[in-house]
Amino acid sequence: MTLPAPGNETALDDELSRPSEEACEALASLDGDIMVLGAGGKMGPTLARMARRALDARGVPRDGPRARRVYAVARFSDPTLADTLAMYGVEPFRADLSDARVLARLPDAPNVLHLVGQKFGTQNDPLSTWAQNVGAAVNVATRFRTSRIVVFSTGNVYPRSVVTLGGVRENHALVAEGEYAASCVGRERIFAYSARQHNTPVLQFRLCYACDLRYGVLTDIATRVHSGATVPLRMGYANVIWQGDANALALRALAHTSPAAPALNISGPIVSVRELALQFAERFAIDVTFDGDEEADALVVNTERLHQTVPFTPMPIDTLVDWTANWVQRGGRLLGKPTKFDVRSGAY
Repeated sequence: MTLPAPGNETALDDELSRPSEEACEALASLDGDIMVLGAGGKMGPTLARMARRALDARGVPRDGPRARRVYAVARFSDPTLADTLAMYGVEPFRADLSDARVLARLPDAPNVLHLVGQKFGTQNDPLSTWAQNVGAAVNVATRFRTSRIVVFSTGNVYPRSVVTLGGVRENHALVAEGEYAASCVGRERIFAYSARQHNTPVLQFRLCYACDLRYGVLTDIATRVHSGATVPLRMGYANVIWQGDANALALRALAHTSPAAPALNISGPIVSVRELALQFAERFAIDVTFDGDEEADALVVNTERLHQTVPFTPMPIDTLVDWTANWVQRGGRLLGKPTKFDVRSGAY
């Protein structure tokens, strides 16, 4: 039975920040405060809230000698976001993470989630992309070299692979196609080097296409179908995962960091763009038109190691399709940040 779709953004954020039992257990097993760096982006706010809710669920106090705090660090270009996070018990810090002097003034935190990065506009502004994806990584890896660090990365560090082979595994050689992918490989190398030099426990969290009804591969396809635009098929397949699942996995990943800086593919099943478009067309009761045909290869990853390391039951695709269709049809707010999942050139 399909769960009721979130009716507004408050309900959506509540759902995205709801911790799994396993996430609660993982944070309870660790000591110290939690810091989310780059908390002003698409995932940071609900990830920080989930961390706070997971600690609250285990009775961990927010104040006093036994307190464990959750910090959210970002530039906070939206001035209301910092206040909202504070309302939920998360302590916001306004900071430019490309400035080492600013980082030095942040509180220590044994558990760090590094979400800092830039993708959109990469092709037009490669200098800013490298500053955010690599320059900031140098500063963070140095400042928090005694912490556990989950480093958000991407499947774009891999080449495309033949879809029928089931996706690229973590031990595949990294292939940088375009400025964005190259900068993401650079970010991983910086943290892996720091882990080797300082014995820092690190995990490279290679996330592929988290879906929050306001953005994501499903939203991209649904809005195309709903507006009558053609749906491109050359990149005919992708992995998708509910952002709430990705948040919970990020918190659990803190317990699997290591100075060996292992990588973990984070996503859900491989889905067909054509089939998703047809499902949205059925729900909207309209026709859909396609552009091109599926190529044999696509940017897809294998998630067997993920399920061996942190077993979880992903949000069913049918539920995500229903929720996305409901959101788009009702005119729910969108972030206006397309995933560009259909791009095959590496130019974002």
